[in-house]
Amino acid sequence: MSQPDGLHEVASVLTLARSFLFVPANRPERYAKALASGAGAVIIDLEDAIGPEQKPAARVQLEESFALLGVADRDRVVIRINAAGTVWHADDLALVGKLAHQGLAGVVLPKAESPGQLAHLAASVGQTCALLPMIETAAGLAAIDDIARRPQVARLLFGNLDFQADLGMACGPDEAELQPVRLALVMASRRAGLATAVDGVTPGTGDLAQVQADAERSRRSGLGARLCIHPQQVPVVNAALGPTAAEIDWASRVLAQSSLTGGSVFTLDGRMVDEPLLRKARHVLAQQQFV
Repeated sequence: MSQPDGLHEVASVLTLARSFLFVPANRPERYAKALASGAGAVIIDLEDAIGPEQKPAARVQLEESFALLGVADRDRVVIRINAAGTVWHADDLALVGKLAHQGLAGVVLPKAESPGQLAHLAASVGQTCALLPMIETAAGLAAIDDIARRPQVARLLFGNLDFQADLGMACGPDEAELQPVRLALVMASRRAGLATAVDGVTPGTGDLAQVQADAERSRRSGLGARLCIHPQQVPVVNAALGPTAAEIDWASRVLAQSSLTGGSVFTLDGRMVDEPLLRKARHVLAQQQFV
Protein backbone atom coordinates (compact mmCIF):
# COMPACT_ATOMS: atom_id res chain seq x y z
CA MET A 1 0.00 0.00 0.00
CA SER A 2 1.35 3.44 -0.91
CA GLN A 3 2.00 5.82 1.97
CA PRO A 4 1.85 9.61 2.14
CA ASP A 5 5.10 11.50 1.55
CA GLY A 6 7.21 11.65 4.70
CA LEU A 7 5.74 8.52 6.25
CA HIS A 8 7.78 5.85 4.48
CA GLU A 9 11.00 6.09 6.50
CA VAL A 10 9.29 6.14 9.90
CA ALA A 11 6.84 3.44 8.89
CA SER A 12 9.70 1.18 7.80
CA VAL A 13 11.01 1.07 11.38
CA LEU A 14 7.61 0.05 12.69
CA THR A 15 6.83 -2.41 9.91
CA LEU A 16 10.08 -4.32 10.42
CA ALA A 17 9.92 -4.42 14.23
CA ARG A 18 9.40 -7.85 15.79
CA SER A 19 8.65 -6.61 19.30
CA PHE A 20 6.60 -3.71 20.68
CA LEU A 21 7.24 -3.08 24.38
CA PHE A 22 4.68 -1.28 26.53
CA VAL A 23 5.75 1.28 29.13
CA PRO A 24 3.33 3.37 31.25
CA ALA A 25 3.17 7.02 30.25
CA ASN A 26 3.40 8.10 33.90
CA ARG A 27 6.76 6.33 34.36
CA PRO A 28 9.08 8.45 32.20
CA GLU A 29 12.09 7.11 34.08
CA ARG A 30 11.38 3.79 32.32
CA TYR A 31 11.34 5.18 28.77
CA ALA A 32 15.11 4.92 28.30
CA LYS A 33 15.20 1.39 29.71
CA ALA A 34 12.43 0.34 27.35
CA LEU A 35 14.23 1.86 24.37
CA ALA A 36 17.44 0.07 25.39
CA SER A 37 15.70 -3.30 25.84
CA GLY A 38 16.21 -4.39 22.24
CA ALA A 39 12.56 -3.85 21.37
CA GLY A 40 11.92 -2.80 17.80
CA ALA A 41 9.45 -0.19 19.02
CA VAL A 42 8.20 1.14 22.35
CA ILE A 43 4.53 1.85 23.07
CA ILE A 44 4.07 4.58 25.67
CA ASP A 45 0.68 3.77 27.13
CA LEU A 46 -2.00 6.29 28.09
CA GLU A 47 -4.75 3.67 28.16
CA ASP A 48 -4.83 0.53 30.32
CA ALA A 49 -1.64 1.29 32.27
CA ILE A 50 -2.99 4.61 33.56
CA GLY A 51 -5.87 5.00 36.01
CA PRO A 52 -8.62 7.52 35.24
CA GLU A 53 -7.46 10.06 37.82
CA GLN A 54 -3.83 9.78 36.65
CA LYS A 55 -4.41 10.41 32.94
CA PRO A 56 -4.12 14.23 32.91
CA ALA A 57 -0.81 14.14 34.80
CA ALA A 58 0.43 11.29 32.59
CA ARG A 59 -0.13 13.41 29.48
CA VAL A 60 1.96 16.21 30.98
CA GLN A 61 4.75 13.79 31.93
CA LEU A 62 4.71 12.27 28.46
CA GLU A 63 4.85 15.62 26.68
CA GLU A 64 7.74 16.84 28.82
CA SER A 65 9.71 13.61 28.52
CA PHE A 66 9.17 13.19 24.78
CA ALA A 67 10.92 16.50 24.19
CA LEU A 68 14.06 15.02 25.76
CA LEU A 69 14.25 12.01 23.43
CA GLY A 70 16.72 11.93 20.55
CA VAL A 71 15.58 11.74 16.94
CA ALA A 72 16.47 8.06 16.57
CA ASP A 73 14.45 7.19 19.68
CA ARG A 74 11.43 9.18 18.50
CA ASP A 75 11.43 7.06 15.33
CA ARG A 76 10.78 4.01 17.54
CA VAL A 77 8.17 5.51 19.87
CA VAL A 78 4.43 5.16 19.43
CA ILE A 79 1.72 6.21 21.86
CA ARG A 80 -1.36 4.22 22.74
CA ILE A 81 -4.16 6.69 23.32
CA ASN A 82 -7.55 6.02 24.87
CA ALA A 83 -10.28 4.64 22.64
CA ALA A 84 -12.67 6.75 20.61
CA GLY A 85 -15.79 7.48 22.61
CA THR A 86 -14.00 7.71 25.97
CA VAL A 87 -13.86 10.96 27.92
CA TRP A 88 -10.05 11.04 27.52
CA HIS A 89 -9.90 10.61 23.75
CA ALA A 90 -10.08 14.28 22.73
CA ASP A 91 -7.28 15.34 25.08
CA ASP A 92 -5.16 12.42 23.88
CA LEU A 93 -5.69 13.51 20.27
CA ALA A 94 -4.55 17.02 21.12
CA LEU A 95 -1.36 15.64 22.70
CA VAL A 96 -0.41 13.27 19.89
CA GLY A 97 -1.14 16.05 17.41
CA LYS A 98 1.57 18.14 19.10
CA LEU A 99 4.03 15.25 19.36
CA ALA A 100 3.52 14.23 15.73
CA HIS A 101 5.08 17.56 14.74
CA GLN A 102 8.06 16.66 16.96
CA GLY A 103 8.76 13.33 15.28
CA LEU A 104 6.40 10.86 16.95
CA ALA A 105 6.52 7.67 14.87
CA GLY A 106 2.97 6.45 15.35
CA VAL A 107 -0.22 6.19 17.35
CA VAL A 108 -1.94 3.03 18.55
CA LEU A 109 -5.73 3.28 18.47
CA PRO A 110 -7.22 0.70 20.85
CA LYS A 111 -10.57 -0.90 20.14
CA ALA A 112 -10.52 0.33 16.55
CA GLU A 113 -13.93 -0.38 15.05
CA SER A 114 -14.36 1.83 11.98
CA PRO A 115 -12.34 3.59 9.28
CA GLY A 116 -13.96 6.83 10.42
CA GLN A 117 -12.15 6.63 13.75
CA LEU A 118 -8.86 6.34 11.91
CA ALA A 119 -9.72 9.22 9.59
CA HIS A 120 -10.38 11.40 12.65
CA LEU A 121 -7.06 10.32 14.18
CA ALA A 122 -5.19 11.01 10.93
CA ALA A 123 -6.68 14.50 10.81
CA SER A 124 -5.25 15.14 14.27
CA VAL A 125 -1.70 13.88 13.69
CA GLY A 126 -1.07 14.79 10.05
CA GLN A 127 0.43 12.66 7.31
CA THR A 128 3.86 11.79 8.76
CA CYS A 129 2.59 9.73 11.70
CA ALA A 130 1.80 6.03 11.27
CA LEU A 131 -1.50 4.60 12.51
CA LEU A 132 -1.61 1.27 14.35
CA PRO A 133 -5.20 0.14 14.94
CA MET A 134 -5.79 -2.56 17.58
CA ILE A 135 -8.44 -5.16 16.82
CA GLU A 136 -9.98 -5.96 20.21
CA THR A 137 -13.71 -6.36 19.65
CA ALA A 138 -16.20 -8.20 17.47
CA ALA A 139 -17.06 -4.88 15.80
CA GLY A 140 -13.41 -4.27 14.99
CA LEU A 141 -13.03 -7.71 13.49
CA ALA A 142 -16.13 -7.17 11.34
CA ALA A 143 -14.61 -3.96 9.92
CA ILE A 144 -11.06 -5.27 9.65
CA ASP A 145 -10.66 -4.88 5.87
CA ASP A 146 -11.92 -1.30 5.86
CA ILE A 147 -9.64 -0.50 8.80
CA ALA A 148 -6.59 -2.12 7.19
CA ARG A 149 -7.04 -0.17 3.96
CA ARG A 150 -7.05 3.27 5.58
CA PRO A 151 -4.15 5.53 4.52
CA GLN A 152 -1.26 5.70 7.02
CA VAL A 153 -2.09 2.35 8.61
CA ALA A 154 1.27 0.62 9.08
CA ARG A 155 0.21 -2.60 10.81
CA LEU A 156 -2.74 -4.22 12.52
CA LEU A 157 -2.36 -5.08 16.21
CA PHE A 158 -4.27 -7.80 18.06
CA GLY A 159 -5.60 -7.10 21.54
CA ASN A 160 -6.04 -10.73 22.52
CA LEU A 161 -7.09 -10.17 26.14
CA ASP A 162 -9.67 -7.48 25.43
CA PHE A 163 -11.00 -9.53 22.52
CA GLN A 164 -11.67 -12.44 24.86
CA ALA A 165 -13.41 -10.10 27.29
CA ASP A 166 -15.55 -8.56 24.56
CA LEU A 167 -16.81 -11.96 23.42
CA GLY A 168 -17.03 -13.58 26.86
CA MET A 169 -14.40 -16.17 25.93
CA ALA A 170 -12.35 -18.25 28.37
CA CYS A 171 -9.40 -19.40 26.30
CA GLY A 172 -6.90 -22.04 27.32
CA PRO A 173 -3.18 -21.26 27.72
CA ASP A 174 -2.53 -21.92 24.01
CA GLU A 175 -5.42 -19.64 22.95
CA ALA A 176 -6.35 -22.12 20.24
CA GLU A 177 -9.83 -20.59 20.26
CA LEU A 178 -8.35 -17.37 18.84
CA GLN A 179 -6.62 -18.91 15.83
CA PRO A 180 -9.44 -17.89 13.44
CA VAL A 181 -9.04 -14.29 14.61
CA ARG A 182 -5.28 -14.37 14.11
CA LEU A 183 -5.79 -15.77 10.62
CA ALA A 184 -8.25 -12.94 9.92
CA LEU A 185 -5.60 -10.36 10.86
CA VAL A 186 -2.99 -12.08 8.70
CA MET A 187 -5.33 -12.22 5.70
CA ALA A 188 -6.60 -8.65 6.08
CA SER A 189 -3.01 -7.41 6.28
CA ARG A 190 -2.12 -9.30 3.14
CA ARG A 191 -5.16 -8.04 1.23
CA ALA A 192 -4.35 -4.45 2.20
CA GLY A 193 -0.67 -4.79 1.37
CA LEU A 194 0.42 -4.13 4.95
CA ALA A 195 3.35 -5.52 6.89
CA THR A 196 2.62 -8.61 8.95
CA ALA A 197 0.20 -8.15 11.84
CA VAL A 198 1.33 -7.81 15.45
CA ASP A 199 0.16 -10.51 17.86
CA GLY A 200 -1.07 -9.85 21.39
CA VAL A 201 0.58 -10.18 24.78
CA THR A 202 1.64 -13.05 26.99
CA PRO A 203 0.27 -11.90 30.37
CA GLY A 204 2.64 -13.91 32.56
CA THR A 205 5.69 -11.65 32.88
CA GLY A 206 7.93 -14.35 34.39
CA ASP A 207 6.89 -17.32 32.27
CA LEU A 208 9.42 -17.10 29.48
CA ALA A 209 8.64 -20.63 28.31
CA GLN A 210 5.09 -19.48 27.57
CA VAL A 211 6.45 -16.37 25.82
CA GLN A 212 8.58 -18.65 23.64
CA ALA A 213 5.64 -20.93 22.82
CA ASP A 214 3.38 -17.97 22.05
CA ALA A 215 5.99 -16.33 19.81
CA GLU A 216 6.56 -19.57 17.91
CA ARG A 217 2.80 -19.86 17.40
CA SER A 218 2.75 -16.28 16.11
CA ARG A 219 5.38 -17.11 13.54
CA ARG A 220 3.64 -20.30 12.41
CA SER A 221 0.43 -18.29 12.06
CA GLY A 222 2.00 -15.64 9.83
CA LEU A 223 2.18 -12.83 12.39
CA GLY A 224 5.49 -10.97 12.34
CA ALA A 225 5.68 -9.32 15.76
CA ARG A 226 4.32 -9.45 19.30
CA LEU A 227 3.32 -7.01 21.99
CA CYS A 228 5.48 -7.29 25.12
CA ILE A 229 4.69 -6.16 28.66
CA HIS A 230 8.11 -6.73 30.25
CA PRO A 231 11.66 -6.19 28.98
CA GLN A 232 12.50 -9.85 29.72
CA GLN A 233 10.03 -10.91 27.03
CA VAL A 234 11.74 -8.89 24.29
CA PRO A 235 14.79 -11.04 23.47
CA VAL A 236 12.69 -14.21 23.51
CA VAL A 237 10.21 -12.70 21.06
CA ASN A 238 12.93 -11.24 18.83
CA ALA A 239 14.71 -14.57 18.56
CA ALA A 240 11.56 -16.60 17.93
CA LEU A 241 10.26 -14.28 15.22
CA GLY A 242 13.59 -13.70 13.49
CA PRO A 243 15.18 -15.94 10.87
CA THR A 244 17.31 -18.85 12.09
CA ALA A 245 20.95 -19.33 11.10
CA ALA A 246 19.88 -22.15 8.79
CA GLU A 247 17.29 -19.93 7.10
CA ILE A 248 19.83 -17.14 6.60
CA ASP A 249 22.30 -19.60 5.09
CA TRP A 250 19.62 -20.97 2.74
CA ALA A 251 18.50 -17.49 1.69
CA SER A 252 22.08 -16.39 1.01
CA ARG A 253 22.75 -19.42 -1.15
CA VAL A 254 19.46 -18.97 -3.03
CA LEU A 255 20.23 -15.38 -3.96
CA ALA A 256 23.82 -16.17 -4.83
CA GLN A 257 22.73 -18.95 -7.17
CA SER A 258 20.02 -16.75 -8.66
CA SER A 259 22.61 -14.13 -9.61
CA LEU A 260 24.54 -16.81 -11.48
CA THR A 261 21.50 -18.06 -13.42
CA GLY A 262 20.31 -14.64 -14.49
CA GLY A 263 16.94 -15.03 -12.83
CA SER A 264 16.05 -18.37 -14.42
CA VAL A 265 14.45 -21.17 -12.43
CA PHE A 266 17.05 -23.45 -10.84
CA THR A 267 17.37 -26.31 -8.36
CA LEU A 268 18.99 -26.00 -4.93
CA ASP A 269 19.15 -28.75 -2.31
CA GLY A 270 16.90 -30.86 -4.49
CA ARG A 271 14.15 -28.22 -4.62
CA MET A 272 13.08 -26.03 -7.53
CA VAL A 273 13.58 -22.33 -6.84
CA ASP A 274 11.34 -19.86 -8.66
CA GLU A 275 10.11 -16.33 -7.98
CA PRO A 276 8.03 -17.11 -4.82
CA LEU A 277 11.07 -18.68 -3.15
CA LEU A 278 13.28 -15.81 -4.29
CA ARG A 279 10.87 -13.39 -2.60
CA LYS A 280 11.03 -15.51 0.55
CA ALA A 281 14.84 -15.48 0.49
CA ARG A 282 14.93 -11.70 0.12
CA HIS A 283 12.50 -11.35 3.01
CA VAL A 284 14.62 -13.59 5.24
CA LEU A 285 17.76 -11.54 4.63
CA ALA A 286 15.90 -8.28 5.16
CA GLN A 287 14.50 -9.50 8.47
CA GLN A 288 17.86 -10.44 9.94
CA GLN A 289 18.78 -6.77 10.19
CA PHE A 290 15.89 -5.77 12.41
CA VAL A 291 14.33 -6.49 15.80
